[in-house]
Amino acid sequence: MPTYAYACKECGHRFDAVQSFADPTLTECPECSGPLRKEYGSIGVTFNGSGFYRTDSRSGAKGDSGSSAGGDGSSSPSSKSEAKASPASAG
Repeated sequence: MPTYAYACKECGHRFDAVQSFADPTLTECPECSGPLRKEYGSIGVTFNGSGFYRTDSRSGAKGDSGSSAGGDGSSSPSSKSEAKASPASAG
């Protein structure tokens, strides 16, 4: 059963009430018999599983382009190592 937060409009008394979804909303303050209002607060949200992170979305499209970019990246370092070897031999 959910917990609802209430606040009195007249005296400012605040309290929590555990109520079923079928229970009627409380309308009278237990302290001063004034009108109540429901308070809504933020809740913590946790995203679990795949599809919630930037790296999880469109894995098929990024996987194809990532593998081709990885192939280009592997040839670049070998040419750099050859370029480094040439000046060292000459020098």
